[in-house]
Amino acid sequence: MTSSPGSTLTPFRIDIPQADLDDLHERLDRTRWPDELPGVGWEYGIPGGYLRELAHYWRHEYDWRAAEARLNRWPQYTTAIDGANVHFAHIRSPRPDATPLLMTHGWPGSIVEFAEVAGPLTDPGAYGGAPADAFHLVLPSIPGFGLSGPTRERGWEFRRVATAFAELMARLGYGRYGAQGGDWGAAVSRELGRAYPERIIGVHLNLLPGSGATHEPGPEELGALSPAERDRTLRSWARAREWRRERQGYADIQSTRPQTLAYGLTDSPVGQLAWVAEKFKEWTDSRHRPEDAVDRDQMLTNVMLYWLTGTAGSAARIYYERAHAAYWGAEPEPSTAPTALADFPRENFIPLRHIADRTDNIVRWTEHERGGHFAAMEQPEALVADVGAFFRELRTGEPGAR
Repeated sequence: MTSSPGSTLTPFRIDIPQADLDDLHERLDRTRWPDELPGVGWEYGIPGGYLRELAHYWRHEYDWRAAEARLNRWPQYTTAIDGANVHFAHIRSPRPDATPLLMTHGWPGSIVEFAEVAGPLTDPGAYGGAPADAFHLVLPSIPGFGLSGPTRERGWEFRRVATAFAELMARLGYGRYGAQGGDWGAAVSRELGRAYPERIIGVHLNLLPGSGATHEPGPEELGALSPAERDRTLRSWARAREWRRERQGYADIQSTRPQTLAYGLTDSPVGQLAWVAEKFKEWTDSRHRPEDAVDRDQMLTNVMLYWLTGTAGSAARIYYERAHAAYWGAEPEPSTAPTALADFPRENFIPLRHIADRTDNIVRWTEHERGGHFAAMEQPEALVADVGAFFRELRTGEPGAR
């Protein structure tokens, strides 16, 4: 591993003191539970019955040490970039000629999201894939999140994160590489392609920022579309309207008063658990509970990275910084980077091709049958196949799905 002059890459291993785990267990034992209306299900938020069951499992059955050991199988490092301590995993493929790929998580996620895709991406031949589709993976924690937190100054919005990650890849000796992500990872990945097109081979996204309907489409707009795209536009607007009415509250709080929220989430493990687990239910392709779509232990490991690092507030600040940035509310700046979208049906927003083509160089658009916001956790095989196919197309020139 090489590094640029003046930079230091420090090997890192997760080793949580037992006292921190004991404190967590004591707090779980002393949880003060609120009242709840009968028969409302998930309508008012995460149901008490389900949360009590999940918290009991967390306290008595979940094994952090096993999860810690699994994460420590990945070579990990930290490095100081622009005043932030950036944590990352760097998993090199057995193939020396593998394509470097930066994968970025979102909120309320972490590098735990990539636990099921790292192996098949770095060593596809061992998982029944084409060996030539291998990647050298770099999995950073966004500054302010988990092991890259907390941040100590203002201004860590996604453009600054992208600049920091470009520096990270330079320190690792990667002059050309791909970028992949969803949620905030999608914003960071797209920005890398826009700002550094000479470095980015291609951008693969499972969420395309700014590509959904933002207003009720009129007859003239709908008339210019094909029947299929017209129907999709109406569905996109209906989902966007429902989002604003029922699901946007968390973002409004984190965009305006993240510090006030941080006190409750940092002091109460059940509060932190509820804040995250609700999103794993509402944003996934699940029916009754998050475990319909994601592994329970994997979800709890993700929650643990927020709890053990005390970064609920620091991670939430990325919403505040974006909402108070000079560019907020403006149209996305055009990107020339070859871009692929893997569209999973239970994503929070329905992307529209005629909007995406205005600002992005879309060369691959694939609609999947199952999956939602946390694609790497919900549909790891589908995501791995999509990423591999996209970069194979760029490498060989073979046509792919449109």
